[in-house]
Amino acid sequence: MKKQLHLLWLGLLFSLNSFAAEPVTIRLGILEFGTVAWEVQTLQTAKFDESGNFKLSIHPLANPEAGKIALQSGAVDMIVSDWIWVSKLRSTGADYTFYPYSNVSGGLVVADNSSIQTLSDLKNKRLGIAGGELDKNWLLLQAVFQQQDQAQTTASIEKVYGAPPLLNQQMLSDRLDAVMTYWHFAAKLEAQGYRQIADGQALIKKLGIEESVPTLGYVFKQSWADRNKQAMTGFLQATRQARALLCESDEAWQKILPLTQTDDARTQGVMRKRYCEGVVKQWGNHEKNAANRIYRILKTVSHNKLTGKDDNLQPGTFWVTDTQ
Repeated sequence: MKKQLHLLWLGLLFSLNSFAAEPVTIRLGILEFGTVAWEVQTLQTAKFDESGNFKLSIHPLANPEAGKIALQSGAVDMIVSDWIWVSKLRSTGADYTFYPYSNVSGGLVVADNSSIQTLSDLKNKRLGIAGGELDKNWLLLQAVFQQQDQAQTTASIEKVYGAPPLLNQQMLSDRLDAVMTYWHFAAKLEAQGYRQIADGQALIKKLGIEESVPTLGYVFKQSWADRNKQAMTGFLQATRQARALLCESDEAWQKILPLTQTDDARTQGVMRKRYCEGVVKQWGNHEKNAANRIYRILKTVSHNKLTGKDDNLQPGTFWVTDTQ
């Protein structure tokens, strides 16, 4: 009888240990053809997700707004979004936080033969703006003009707001003098001979901020991440490995080409170049303080419409890992 009880106890301990070792499932909401999808496919193909710390459950999203809804409803654990949105949520008492994913920040593109060489040359021009009047790069451009006492340049620009594909079409049809759009749409124009004269990082530098501040990052509940730090650490390491592989290995890059939604090799090459330029090389207190300075600039220029009324980013907006 004692032997049977001993064996039963050992079996129970084995079961408990097996249960404790079960990897955490991360429900990740992603756009079907976004760059996160590139990395997910790559890390799965390369088996970077077989560390035993986590496993992925992929939830396709129709658009970024659908992702925000899915995260807030609890349908997913994580999406990619921006830190301004996270700070606004935290100001309402929500528990969300941000970890950087990419430095790529869109671009201002003109035709190769355009007379526009500098930002000041946009005066009296017709400018397409993706993302609407609260697009962050458009707000930063206005801040640059204000700093340079060129507020009249902002007023003189004919603004055309629209979806990125439509604005690209208008550029190709010579209906716009310039377009400020998301990075992959800017890359598509560059591949067709257009040139980029500034991106979001360049605008930030013109405002006196030298640090490279990530524009997008993984967004998730802080309490969930703190409970699952080992899984989060494993996931973040796997995504970094996947991005490095995509930038270093032509073989790995070839495997995700269908996700770029273009068959043109030149366009694919420009997209890869811009994507790899977005690698986050530094993320510490200097970058976080710079993000707060950018926040205050955007708050002023947007008259609180983008940021809300808080003077600074909310505490906890950026997730702190044990290695930071």
